[in-house]
Amino acid sequence: MDPAFNDIQTNPWNEIFKVVFFPDRIYHAEYLNATRSPRYRYNVREVRSYLGINALKGEVYLDGKFISNFLRLEYRSSRLVEQVREKKRLLSNGVIAWVRLLPEDQSKKAESRVKLHYCPWIDAYEVEIWETLEAPATSYHDFQILDQMGRNGPITRVKAFNAALQDIKALTQIELAFRENDRDLPTGYQISDADACWDNDYSRSHQEPRTQEPSSPQNTISDQNYLINFQRGWFLQAPDIQPVRYRNAMMDADNPDRGDDNIIDMRWIVQRELGGSNIFFHEVTIPPGKVEGTHQHIGTEELYYITEGEGIAYMRVGDDPATDKYPTVERQVMGLGKREFKELPVKSGSIIFTKSGGMHGIRNPGTQPLKFVAFLYHTI
Repeated sequence: MDPAFNDIQTNPWNEIFKVVFFPDRIYHAEYLNATRSPRYRYNVREVRSYLGINALKGEVYLDGKFISNFLRLEYRSSRLVEQVREKKRLLSNGVIAWVRLLPEDQSKKAESRVKLHYCPWIDAYEVEIWETLEAPATSYHDFQILDQMGRNGPITRVKAFNAALQDIKALTQIELAFRENDRDLPTGYQISDADACWDNDYSRSHQEPRTQEPSSPQNTISDQNYLINFQRGWFLQAPDIQPVRYRNAMMDADNPDRGDDNIIDMRWIVQRELGGSNIFFHEVTIPPGKVEGTHQHIGTEELYYITEGEGIAYMRVGDDPATDKYPTVERQVMGLGKREFKELPVKSGSIIFTKSGGMHGIRNPGTQPLKFVAFLYHTI
């Protein structure tokens, strides 16, 4: 590694802000599969992660000669293991990933299933997909590495992926879903797709403004997978993004705040592009006299930051002791009946932060639009 990079990382300014950090700096290169032999070296070009999933792409060299581009997948299975336990099974030493490669050239798009093997070095399931397993001309693979190579091996080749892997820089996105192994060990009986447990990012979907009809199912796109995006940055203008409209958002049929004209707009600015545990970042506009219903968050946290207008936010009594001085009102919570809430005046610069288990909602009783941006992310 370039010594200058270490100087940047340990500079006192970056000790405070950590401007340079993993995954751009790779500490675990010695745990990549071929490095059990000193003859192999990896050039890791990019790393992305999402909820216990790491995807690395780059190049492999043998005795200083280029062998192949590669894609490495690591999966820590925290969600899948819980589903498998419900069926009285264990994940054991392998899982299967459904993988779709989405390069810049869509004609090279390909999908396949790949087996991942448990690796105690990283405490995760992993596989490396190489463009080729052939050694360079006049060379040979090390015997310490050969036992990992082959069909369903920790180092493998997927013929359908060759075109996409040939230009590793142009591999911009990967879609992933994970299922338990196709054999239940030690009994050995086969596990079909219908019976198998899957981790597909909590049945993930995203929102697109395909119609301006409020609460139309056409605007909900079912993805059923994780998206790993290797793009390095986005420059966006929120007004250029068409909003998705919702009628009586987060409200039950008997909520007194419901009405045919109770419609709010959400601009879904960033969704599947996010990494880590983030789910979305969007801008919400609540017109005068309209309401977003009170609701509870389980397994997620959400932050509202008011950018324009004035309104009333609702936070359940006891969620933040600092709100005790504010008036208490009764509000209907989606799916949970009535609860007591604190009524909080909000304006530009106000923040409502709700942890898992917390409840919130917001109303615009004024004459001007109330706008805020919201971040949502998983807590488990």
